[in-house]
Amino acid sequence: MGELMTVGVEVWPLAADDAGIWLLSGSGGPWRHGPVEAASDVHYEAELILLGRGIDPDDAVFIAQPAGTPRVAVIHSTSWRPDGPSVVLSYMAVVRPGGYVRERWPAAVSVSAALPRATGPAPPHAPAAVPVPRVTDVLLHGIRHLRFLLDYDAETSAALDAAWRRHLAPLEPALAVMFSERLAG
Repeated sequence: MGELMTVGVEVWPLAADDAGIWLLSGSGGPWRHGPVEAASDVHYEAELILLGRGIDPDDAVFIAQPAGTPRVAVIHSTSWRPDGPSVVLSYMAVVRPGGYVRERWPAAVSVSAALPRATGPAPPHAPAAVPVPRVTDVLLHGIRHLRFLLDYDAETSAALDAAWRRHLAPLEPALAVMFSERLAG
């Protein structure tokens, strides 16, 4: 028998302020961990990733953290994909920044409406073929997923503040419109 496939977790830490939506981890992409131990839980691992970066994953403040510690308003699994010998589960974490994002996270990068235009559409794939999303596609899918939840999940909608609502409004509330182009030929 060959090498067994493992499970990994990635967290896309996002925050919104008056200026826009920001990826707190910067241009390096998501924060990752894996493989996940069998005695653990993938959601718990996502929370540990955040806690290890100084972000309290529990907005209810059950974990004793110093005053001013950023807290998570929403943590939601949005997709999975094969990545080498692993399956990676992607989580979007909506962080309450407690002010302007760039003051606390100077390396944060803007995730504006211009990003899909700048990166172009995801590469198409045949109906029975495995999609191969780019890292940017995973992020954009997750943000569109949050937009969907804004309309269709009362708890998540209530957790998203006015800045999130304003910046998500122009997006299509869709889960699966990333692959809208047909294959050539």
